[in-house]
Amino acid sequence: MTKLVLDRRHFLLAGAAVTFAGIAPAKAHNGVVHVVIENLVFTPAEIEVAVGQTIEWDNKDPFAHTATVKGGWEVMIAPGAKATKIVEAGDSVEYYCRFHPNMTGRIRVAG
Repeated sequence: MTKLVLDRRHFLLAGAAVTFAGIAPAKAHNGVVHVVIENLVFTPAEIEVAVGQTIEWDNKDPFAHTATVKGGWEVMIAPGAKATKIVEAGDSVEYYCRFHPNMTGRIRVAG
């Protein structure tokens, strides 16, 4: 009986780790911060970048997406393709996919 309780706790903890994994700030590789788009989700959903760094969206879905800032810029990302944007001052924003508004992400520019 005790083993079942421990297994359930481990299962719940593992589920919590997976849930929070999608919101951890991304790490840059060679000055590029990577965001994967798959199953209608930006992963990670929140990234922290520096001015001058590049954000690269990698669309693994079979249809187009955008990274759109209301009243600001937009990056089109073709199906199965990658698209980039160089970070500028003032790019601390929330963004979404214009085609799938439930897809959202956040960019924080580090000081």
